[in-house]
Amino acid sequence: MRNNLKFILPVLLLCALQACGQTGNHNHQTVTEMEFTKMSNPKVQAAIEAWQKGDTAMWLSFFTADARLLDDGHPRDFKKFSTEAIGHERFTSIDRVENNGLDIYGSFHSDTWGDFKTYFKFRLNEDGKFHRLEIGQAKY
Repeated sequence: MRNNLKFILPVLLLCALQACGQTGNHNHQTVTEMEFTKMSNPKVQAAIEAWQKGDTAMWLSFFTADARLLDDGHPRDFKKFSTEAIGHERFTSIDRVENNGLDIYGSFHSDTWGDFKTYFKFRLNEDGKFHRLEIGQAKY
């Protein structure tokens, strides 16, 4: 019996791994392309495209040097947030766009916090750069 277990256990493990790798057996949601056309403000669209691509330098280029971040109404360090979150957080869908294209709402994925609905509200200064970003969990 012991000799049979030495043979059976590896075979069972191999079968289990092979079944998991088969196509059609799972519903893994992968986002390959975002619908950027829903965003009517070209600067917001370009900033979100940079965010989605994980391009921190491009993302930061849309903001003033002293840009403020409010996360669910609480101040946070904008640059620290940007460098830590980009590449680990992303929109999985854009559901609503409001306020002349400056406010976007959508489904969001964070490697740390999971999946949830969120908003990003961009505020422009007179020079056409974003000076404030409000983010948070959305309820809609």
